[in-house]
Amino acid sequence: MLNQILATRMWCGLLMCFSILALCFPVAGAEHKFDFGLGVSQPGVVNVTPQTMYDSTRGFGFLKTEAARTGTSSLFAVDVPERNYDVTLRFGDPVDATSTTVKSEARRLMLEKVETAPGEYQTRSFTVNVRKPPISTGGTTRLNGREMGPPMIAGWDEHLTLEFSGLRPGVVSLEITPATHAITVFIAGDSTVTDQRNEPWSGWGQMIPRFFVQGVAVSNQAESGLALFSFESQKRLAKVLSMMKKGDYLFIQFGHNDQKDKRPDAGPFTTYQANLKKFIEATRDHGGIPVLVTPMERRRWSGGKQQQTLTDYAEAVRQTGEALNVPVVDLHAMSLAFYAALGVEDSKRAFVHYPADTYPGQNTALRDDTHHSVYGAYELAKCVVEGIKTNVPELAPFVVDDFDRFDPAHPDAPEDISIPVTPLLGEAATPAGS
Repeated sequence: MLNQILATRMWCGLLMCFSILALCFPVAGAEHKFDFGLGVSQPGVVNVTPQTMYDSTRGFGFLKTEAARTGTSSLFAVDVPERNYDVTLRFGDPVDATSTTVKSEARRLMLEKVETAPGEYQTRSFTVNVRKPPISTGGTTRLNGREMGPPMIAGWDEHLTLEFSGLRPGVVSLEITPATHAITVFIAGDSTVTDQRNEPWSGWGQMIPRFFVQGVAVSNQAESGLALFSFESQKRLAKVLSMMKKGDYLFIQFGHNDQKDKRPDAGPFTTYQANLKKFIEATRDHGGIPVLVTPMERRRWSGGKQQQTLTDYAEAVRQTGEALNVPVVDLHAMSLAFYAALGVEDSKRAFVHYPADTYPGQNTALRDDTHHSVYGAYELAKCVVEGIKTNVPELAPFVVDDFDRFDPAHPDAPEDISIPVTPLLGEAATPAGS
């Protein structure tokens, strides 16, 4: 009974504090402002109450999830067209201190631990990308079962979804505006990059939005189990190109699954390089800027020394970048430095190594030396941002001010990175690819 009372109090507190909403956009280009229902009605501002649950006819509201029931976080959805949006949030409380972390879509980290003192208010903004399967130039993206999972959380649906969590979330208002001129950073990759739907897995593409200022939207098109050729055959490259405008970026990281291509002529310096060249040329033909990312290493140790499994693929990326004058973020080298700094045992904390029942719905122990934990993905995202500041100077000014420099040989301690857990959104299963 005590647990039920505490959960009810926390849920009510979250709803009162979050006062946020997602609303239908009936007119493209319209601007919408929301208040959490406790303020005075103002022209052009929609007041929302904690009882405003999502309804497809209405097109907005709180989502009914396990997280909402237990009061650990809240999800809000808005039916919107495909495009980039500027999201502006006001945080604070007249009496209590607040601490809020904001994620969008499928667990994309947008704002980390926004804290206010009692009576203090802060305003923060970010730009988020919303995508849908149809391709404007014809056809549709071929999605898998994971991506077509429960509605409102799959990242390819009708909604802009926002998640609010933290020690005491305090969102008091929300404004959503189409961001027509924002730079889009598209990402093509595999399971080590994608927006992983469920804890404890995470991809660096899921963490990197937190490191960009308003005006840059990350469109993470990576998906588990894909290689360069399968990314293209599933019309994912066509999807990216259909959304791309001049000055947008395409970050390209593959290798883990390309390595499994057993065709007689397949290899890092043959088919893999040829496919990289195809992606680069297609990006440039559409006015975009390609950026190559070498594949990070798996966790492999023998006799206290790291064993490399993707060396040739990383070198093929470097050679391609040099030959075609494409900037390269050497995540392969940085990941090795990162894992070495942690050592044999502590490097498990960068990967999905957890005893049974660490997370809800996780009935068996997890020992995954390919896919990363939230901590590992967060640190790898910082590696990529460091690579941007070093090798992609035109994009570097859009990195947030609180990111200075990052040395993977001196990473953050795992206990210093605390991102609130997103409750289970579907069946917990190891991502495709290894």
